[in-house]
Amino acid sequence: MLIEILKSVLYGIVEGITEWLPVSSTGHMILFEEILPMNVSEDFWNVFLVVIQLGAILAVVLLYWNKIFPFNFKNKNRPFVRYDIMNLWGKILVACVPAAIVGIVFDDILEKYLYNSMVVATMLVLVGIAFLIIENKNKTQYARVHKLNELTYLDSFKIGLFQLIAAIFPGTSRSGATILGGLMIGVSRTIAAEFTFFLAIPVMFGASLLKILKFLKAGYVFTSMEIGILLVGMLVAFIVSIIVIRFLMGYIKKHDFKVFGYYRIVLGIIVIASFFAGIISI
Repeated sequence: MLIEILKSVLYGIVEGITEWLPVSSTGHMILFEEILPMNVSEDFWNVFLVVIQLGAILAVVLLYWNKIFPFNFKNKNRPFVRYDIMNLWGKILVACVPAAIVGIVFDDILEKYLYNSMVVATMLVLVGIAFLIIENKNKTQYARVHKLNELTYLDSFKIGLFQLIAAIFPGTSRSGATILGGLMIGVSRTIAAEFTFFLAIPVMFGASLLKILKFLKAGYVFTSMEIGILLVGMLVAFIVSIIVIRFLMGYIKKHDFKVFGYYRIVLGIIVIASFFAGIISI
């Protein structure tokens, strides 16, 4: 059990770093499994792969609490309900609709046929190239959205369509796809990143709940070891995510996303080469 807990710590570190950087957390987790597989059942692994992300999501809730919690219980001089935040949640939910529909209807099919190293590698390269193209294009363009309240519901839905791509193809990166979508429709890097963080809250809570319910509905019961692995992985992902989110928001104020595009392309090529060399399998 101790070995698997230690592996969970490493997976938590990988998740905490890659969930927020536009490099694909699920893709890295799948690739990391090739290097350091966990000695657990396939059914539990599929749950772990999604539920560990809850730790990373809780980091967003903590860091952005004042921007996402719409109720005021302390200051009687301020409105009880902040309607600007309620409006933001409306836009978040609109953006989540496409991915939610696909996730609920096609989750098992996507997991069976697309969750493999070659799909991850291909999407790493393609989205990496997209980042380089969009960032080069943005050099000559001025972002029209610099505040969250300037996002329209149509903007939110368009960003949600990009999130749909990530929901279908592992290796795309949910944050990478939504940030790209935001940049393409004229949203500033900072706001695109923040909105991406907020989108993750309902998406990952919903995805985790769906995975757990399917696991239990199939007649499985979490063992004490599995619960320990999940909790440790989530805790580590939570701590690492706080550090990474703060780093990313400081980084993009002065830099673009090109470095992540180059990283994705190089990693994708290495994975493809490793596959043809027989080092890793599909």
